[in-house]
Amino acid sequence: MEIVKDAVAGTLESSDALVRIGPSPEPGLHLTLESVVRAQFGEAIDQLARATLAQLGITQAQIAIDDKGALECVLRARVQAAALRAAGKEPSEWSLPG
Repeated sequence: MEIVKDAVAGTLESSDALVRIGPSPEPGLHLTLESVVRAQFGEAIDQLARATLAQLGITQAQIAIDDKGALECVLRARVQAAALRAAGKEPSEWSLPG
């Protein structure tokens, strides 16, 4: 799946995350993370985002995550929603692996 435009999912409310995804001029995934629990869970959040994007077949994008203590399932959903929006997919087209 190719990222063709900028997209956002989530909020900055407590226990949520705001995920922004857009096209990248350079190959690879370029992820920045701001998190209230970065010291404890930063690596796990990074790995979760990369794994979720890999499941969707996304290999090139710029991703910014502003986490406010979201659970793993919320982070995964926010990354998926932002990625599918950024790929130009309509909700009726959203077919997620697994």
